[in-house]
Amino acid sequence: SRIEQSLIGLLASYDVQAVAKPDAPGVYVDGAKIASLGLRIRNGCSFHGLALNLDMDLRPFQRINPCGYAGMPMTQLRDLVGPVDFAEVCTRLRAELVSRLGYAEQKTLTGGIEL
Repeated sequence: SRIEQSLIGLLASYDVQAVAKPDAPGVYVDGAKIASLGLRIRNGCSFHGLALNLDMDLRPFQRINPCGYAGMPMTQLRDLVGPVDFAEVCTRLRAELVSRLGYAEQKTLTGGIEL
């Protein structure tokens, strides 16, 4: 999907080689999941979102089956490249999404998070 490709492009900007898997939605680095997607159409409305693991405690994933896959290894950007700046990641991801989704303008709604 274009959203997966945007995440792959973002990760490439950090020199991280990532891939999408046709049989398992999300983005993966060396077999470990780094990003999840949520896409749904209900009553004629589309709902979408993504979760990118940047710098977090990944231990809770050991207690669940991420996206229904038992034993799915998880990773995060910090473990691959060292400390990352949240605002910089947002800026790069926004640019990737705007480009790949074909938008001419961009407006950031952050839910109160200052970028």
